[in-house]
Amino acid sequence: MPDHPGGVDVLKAIIAVVVVAGVVALGLFGPRWLMSDPNSASGANAVKCDLLNDTCQWTQQGTRWEAHLEKDGVQAEGTEYRLTLKTDAHLPRLLAVLRGESMYLGEYPVPMTRAGRARDSQKSLWQARFTAPFCTTDPTMTWRIDLQTGIDNKPGMPVKLTFRAEGRG
Repeated sequence: MPDHPGGVDVLKAIIAVVVVAGVVALGLFGPRWLMSDPNSASGANAVKCDLLNDTCQWTQQGTRWEAHLEKDGVQAEGTEYRLTLKTDAHLPRLLAVLRGESMYLGEYPVPMTRAGRARDSQKSLWQARFTAPFCTTDPTMTWRIDLQTGIDNKPGMPVKLTFRAEGRG
């Protein structure tokens, strides 16, 4: 059989079209895929609550929770925040995990410290201080705080605790 130089050209053209289509698809869907947090699917139906502007309240598995976040000064690394949590749940430990909501920048554990009982109730009071990491290209970003009672104990929360952080701008 004689070689068909036209057949090689057609094959090259098909490969070129597939490669161009792949690059276009990656350009369209790649950023959304790269910025998505695989752990955020569990909170897809959760109601958002802005911790800096509201005291977030919810009931989960028969226990009541209250969370609030305040700016607590500015350090060289950025704004320092104080997270306060009240609950009637009896927990041996509590961990807040900071995750990027508007852009995924990793996960940052924030250990909560038991601070006794709340003055206005019999609820346990937990507190933590932290500085949210910031993106160098956009110093303002939205963060989400997920609560954990152990290493793998991540109950699906009915609220999504978020706040807009400011870095060195």
